Amino acid sequence: MIKLGIILGSTRPGRNGEQVAKWVYDIASRRSDADFELVDLLDYPLPHLDEPLPPSFGNYQNEHTKQWASKIASFDGFVIVTPEYNHGTSGVLKNAIDYLYAEWNNKAVGFVSYGAVGGARAAEHLRLVAGELGRRAPTGGAVAADRV
Repeated sequence: MIKLGIILGSTRPGRNGEQVAKWVYDIASRRSDADFELVDLLDYPLPHLDEPLPPSFGNYQNEHTKQWASKIASFDGFVIVTPEYNHGTSGVLKNAIDYLYAEWNNKAVGFVSYGAVGGARAAEHLRLVAGELGRRAPTGGAVAADRV
């Protein structure tokens, strides 16, 4: 069965993303054709990218990177729940994405964004990043929420 990770892309205290991610998970879990897992970046405390080699080499040195890589590699695709901060995604989410390369490749990704103008600019930012990583991102149809 297909396994999809719902990635909660905020670690900010008092974040709205937790209730948004749980809402996405609750709706997704009603499906019987895929398995879903909520992945909270709070559970993967990655420092600013500290690997000595580029992620595209796949030669990870740090245990936190290996754990993160193992988790992401276990999924066939992703739904990323992102806030919009200053017309982009959160720094913690971008950092978590930047840690890896092959683990993201050739996997579908969708976005649920929230914040100013429904987080549309954060979703657009992530679509560009996803294209670079070889992920199949939608060209439209991201879910955006102005009010949480």
